[in-house]
Amino acid sequence: MPFSITHNAHVLLQPVRNTSPLVCSHTNCFNKKEQTQNWNGLKFIRRNKLLKDLSTWGIGGPCNYFVQVFDQSQLVSAIRYCHEHSVRYVVIGKGSNCLFDDLGFDGCVILNRIEFLERKETGIYRVGSGFRFNSLGMQCCTEGFTGLEFAAGIPGTVGGAVYMNAGANGQETAGVIDSVDIVTLGGKLQRVSRNDLKFGYRSSSFQDMKDLAAIVAVTFQLQESTSARRKQREYLDRRRMTQPLGERTAGSVFRNPSDKEVAAAELIERAGLKGFRVGGAMVSNIHANFFVNTGGSTSRDMLNLIAFVKEKVDQKFGVQLKEEVQYFHPQ
Repeated sequence: MPFSITHNAHVLLQPVRNTSPLVCSHTNCFNKKEQTQNWNGLKFIRRNKLLKDLSTWGIGGPCNYFVQVFDQSQLVSAIRYCHEHSVRYVVIGKGSNCLFDDLGFDGCVILNRIEFLERKETGIYRVGSGFRFNSLGMQCCTEGFTGLEFAAGIPGTVGGAVYMNAGANGQETAGVIDSVDIVTLGGKLQRVSRNDLKFGYRSSSFQDMKDLAAIVAVTFQLQESTSARRKQREYLDRRRMTQPLGERTAGSVFRNPSDKEVAAAELIERAGLKGFRVGGAMVSNIHANFFVNTGGSTSRDMLNLIAFVKEKVDQKFGVQLKEEVQYFHPQ
């Protein structure tokens, strides 16, 4: 396996634990014909949800359980269900940096649909973690606030952007965060202030929080600007020219090397790998750090392509690229 499962902006993976404080009485009704299970107001779909429909790469087989959550209480209930039934689970947003296996996922996929937006006061927005990050960026700039111009080009969710500290064009998500609301594995809601958080290049304190179940909401503090919308249009124009926006991709596959003054895309291009294919998976001819599902790519195709590119870059330049996308083993 070329790379391992880790937390990321769009995905929070939790193993099954033998005991859990999230215990409650419930009624359980399983409909074998429809392959659905109703539990505490949630509808769990059994074995019929294809993960390729939840990933921007369009790759992945069926998951054993699937449920959508629309608020924090439903999220806590879904996690409780997984604990009580000894089912491992993963919380995802838009699936824009996920690689699921063709065999599927033997646990529960919880789709985050917590999508509210509240304007608390001038320049201060409290936003659900499932809200589209690009929509938030567009809205804030349209209303005359700066700090999230770059977000219009990020296809994930607000929670994902915070978790990975998404950034582009000299801006980062961390620069405008005021506080973050989370739910712990024990079902407790907590608010974490910006001063208590650490951020780095594509990293945040949340990636090391062992008790984190999911990010629920984020409060942003932005400054007024008359040039925000113009800057955003410039960023989007540049993005359209330099990235394969019409293709099935997962965004940047690799992080830029922190100790080098060269981007991962440039290293891959200099290694002569633009357009290189493994089955249905291909290194983009437009941006070498974007890998494309050209149609019918399997998870094995993409895994092998990632491994091949890593090996060639290491051989040619002595640089070991690190993945930004996350692979989920089926079992």
